Amino acid sequence: MKIRPYSDQDQQAIIELWRSCDLVKPWNDPLKDIARKLSVDPNRFLVGEQDDQIVASIMIGFDGHRGWLNYLAVLPTHWRCGYGGCLMALAESILKKDGCSKLNLQIRTCNQDVIDFYRSILEIHVSKRKQIIIFRGVTQIQLHKQDAGMGS
Repeated sequence: MKIRPYSDQDQQAIIELWRSCDLVKPWNDPLKDIARKLSVDPNRFLVGEQDDQIVASIMIGFDGHRGWLNYLAVLPTHWRCGYGGCLMALAESILKKDGCSKLNLQIRTCNQDVIDFYRSILEIHVSKRKQIIIFRGVTQIQLHKQDAGMGS
């Protein structure tokens, strides 16, 4: 998989990718989400291509304190090929260069495929107050589960 920055020509394919992964919800307008990311940090909106087809995406954010990942998606026909883990490792590397040591994820509790993906690549350690996750023993990651119907 070749990873590169998003370009305007990718818009329709990206939205179709997100829909195929059940990431588009009525309260999340993908066009607005794309526009917001492009206005803040466009070089951290990445797409993965295989044979000239967009098969993956990720939006990486950093507010100076914590990192955020949004729209990590892999085309279902390409699941279990290592693309999601590859994008996670790249995001971690990019954020570490910025001095980021904590990464927040927001996962809808109704999206079992996403929960299963993160469980497959993360070591999960649970405390009484919150769920803390360690990604490959390097970066502290906080998991915030969202109920269906909540925005973000």
